[in-house]
Amino acid sequence: MENHSKQTEAPHPGTYMPAGYPPPYPPAAFQGPSDHAAYPIPQAGYQGPPGPYPGPQPGYPVPPGGYAGGGPSGFPVQNQPAYNHPGGPGGTLWMPAPPPPLNCPPGLEYLAQIDQLLVHQQIELLEVLTGFETNNKYEIKNSLGQRVYFAVEDTDCCTRNCCGASRPFTLRILDNLGQEVMTLERPLRCSSCCFPCCLQEIEIQAPPGVPVGYVTQTWHPCLPKFTLQNEKKQDVLKVVGPCVVCSCCSDIDFELKSLDEESVVGKISKQWSGFVREAFTDADNFGIQFPLDLDVKMKAVMLGACFLIDFMFFERTGNEEQRSGVW
Repeated sequence: MENHSKQTEAPHPGTYMPAGYPPPYPPAAFQGPSDHAAYPIPQAGYQGPPGPYPGPQPGYPVPPGGYAGGGPSGFPVQNQPAYNHPGGPGGTLWMPAPPPPLNCPPGLEYLAQIDQLLVHQQIELLEVLTGFETNNKYEIKNSLGQRVYFAVEDTDCCTRNCCGASRPFTLRILDNLGQEVMTLERPLRCSSCCFPCCLQEIEIQAPPGVPVGYVTQTWHPCLPKFTLQNEKKQDVLKVVGPCVVCSCCSDIDFELKSLDEESVVGKISKQWSGFVREAFTDADNFGIQFPLDLDVKMKAVMLGACFLIDFMFFERTGNEEQRSGVW
C-alpha cells in the first residue's frame, strides 16, 4: 500500500502522472506560480528574436510613396510634396488628397471635405515697380492654411496690357503634382452697363476640356449679380453683391443665395488686405464659404465666380478705375 502511494505521487507540482513518466516539457520551462523568479530557458533549436523587417513579401503590393501609416480617420496621413511652380512659393504644406467620392471629376476630391477656401493673389514685384501688367498667380488654401491648388493666368503680354481688367484669359488650376485639374475660360466681353446683351461670363472645366459649370452676369442697374449654372446651363444658385463695390478698411461680401434670393447659403468675401497693399497693388485676398454638402462641381463654379469678381471689380488700379465702369 505504501509502495503504491509512492508510485502515484506527482513528480512535478501540478501534474498527475505516474513516477518515471517523462514530462511533456523540460523542467526548466515550468512556469510555476506567479511569484516564480526563474525565466524559461530557450529550447534547443530556437533561433532567437526575428531581425529587422525584411520588407514587403513577394506578391504583396508596395505602399505608395509618402505613406506614413493610417491616420485617425483610417486614411493614410501624408505630407504631399510642394510643387515649385515658377513664381509659386516652395515648401508650403499641401492638403492631403482625400479618397475621391463617386462621380467626382479627378482633382475635385479636395473640395469634397471642405466648406471654405482662401484665395491669395501673389504680389508681382515687376508689376508694382513698373506698372507693367503680369500674369496673375494665386494660392488657394483651406481653412487650416494648407494649399489646395495653385492658379496661374495664361495670357499674352499684348492682351494683358491693352485690355486691362476686361481682358479674356485662361486660368489654369494645378494640384500638388503640377497637374492641371481645372481650366477657367473667360471670353472678351464689354464691361459697360449700356450693353446688357453682352455681359460677363466664365466657363469652368474639370478636367480641362470638360465643362462642369458656368458663371454668367445678370444685368441689373444697381447691383452686381451673377448666376451659377451647371454643365447643362441650368440655373442653380445666385451671387449678389453690394450696390457700391468699394473697399475701405472693411471686407466686401458677395452673398451666395438660392434662386429665389430668399436664403443666403454662403458668400464670397473680398478681404481687406491693409492700406499699403490695397493702395499700391492689385493683389487681393478672398474668402469663399459654401455648404459642406454642396456638389463639388458647384464648389468649383464658385471658385470661378471668385476669379471673375476679382477681375471685374478689383483688378483695376489708378486711372483705369476712374475712367471705367465695373458692370
